[in-house]
Amino acid sequence: MICHFKRHALLLTPLIASLWCWAGLAAHAQTDPLPSWNDGAVKKSITDFVARTTAQGSPDFVPMPERIATFDNDGTLWSEQPVYFQVAFAFDRVKAMAPQRPEWKTQQPFKAVLDKDMKALAATGEKGLLQIMAATHTGMTVEEFHKLVLDWTASARHPRFNRPYTEMVYQPMLELLTYLRANGFKTFIVSGGGVEFMRPWVEKVYGIPPEQVVGSSGVVKYQIGKDGKPVLTKEAKVEFIDDGPGKPVGINRFIGRRPVFAFGNSDGDQQMLQYTAAGAGARFMGIVHHTDAEREWAYDRKSHIGKLDKALDEGLAKGWTIADMKRDWKVIYPFQK
Repeated sequence: MICHFKRHALLLTPLIASLWCWAGLAAHAQTDPLPSWNDGAVKKSITDFVARTTAQGSPDFVPMPERIATFDNDGTLWSEQPVYFQVAFAFDRVKAMAPQRPEWKTQQPFKAVLDKDMKALAATGEKGLLQIMAATHTGMTVEEFHKLVLDWTASARHPRFNRPYTEMVYQPMLELLTYLRANGFKTFIVSGGGVEFMRPWVEKVYGIPPEQVVGSSGVVKYQIGKDGKPVLTKEAKVEFIDDGPGKPVGINRFIGRRPVFAFGNSDGDQQMLQYTAAGAGARFMGIVHHTDAEREWAYDRKSHIGKLDKALDEGLAKGWTIADMKRDWKVIYPFQK
């Protein structure tokens, strides 16, 4: 880059002129909107899509109100190993509540959690997990639950990295969210995780406000509290599962527009990606492929968490963008920069 000055710039001292030139060089070096993505086909597919859909006069131009981008959360925006983080929260709640529930010492699945007996816990299956979620996520107001979540995110540490769970987010995806919003896209989370679990912290961590979070939900009941003020109380009844075919349903119900851009990481996101692809005009479908056992984890088709099998085959066949962690990301987490 060469610095050119008009005639009146000659009046500047050499020091000021040098600073001016240095600032121009720095700004030029910082124009890469995705610095944690390695240069290559995947990064180019993202920047090309944004350029094509935001340029006035482009045949692929998308009006700003229609620039809807949806992201899965677990395994797409933050890690999901060795267990989904909401499950880790539920296990910690069992331990915290156990002194008030002495029967849990002998009652499954709670005994398995307290004994750290993963084999016994696995034997209880989905029914056992639902019992744990019901016991730890209900019987309180929405505000009380939000406080429990925020207290947990402030104190709990991931077992492998010894970091708060909210630091286990992907730096390349944080950059992607910022880049899309800078180009007029509205970013939404569409996750199988609980909506009330995500809403307390997503705005601070991702810049996504709580009203732009679509997730699984339980029934909440309106009632008047003891202080005479209205509250919403969480009940032990499932209202909506936002996973698999539930994701397009949730998008239609809570967003009201079909996404033009969607990113997931598992077979639970396949229908969201299909729904995005089926729309008219330019479309972007992305998959995070976990291939880096050293910096994160490597898993896909045979994993019990975040299984990526059918969606991977469809993505490869149809030319969806597959972001290979080991190949395409310079860093995984912000603390690795």
